[in-house]
Amino acid sequence: MKIGEIRELTDEELSTELDRLRRHLFDLRSQAVTEKLEDPTMIHRARRDIARILTVMKQRQTQAPQAGRQEK
Repeated sequence: MKIGEIRELTDEELSTELDRLRRHLFDLRSQAVTEKLEDPTMIHRARRDIARILTVMKQRQTQAPQAGRQEK
């Protein structure tokens, strides 16, 4: 998932996508343990997507209080 695509999502969609990716990462790790994982880079990609989503969520949290102060 590209960062531009992630930034277009709403907060609710971000939370849903984050939950989905965390479950997917768990499944990938399980497959890696049982040696059924075909592409090991999938774990790396899933972790990066999770990090991107968390980064966007954190940016939105820090920007929200600043926007409130500017309006006053």
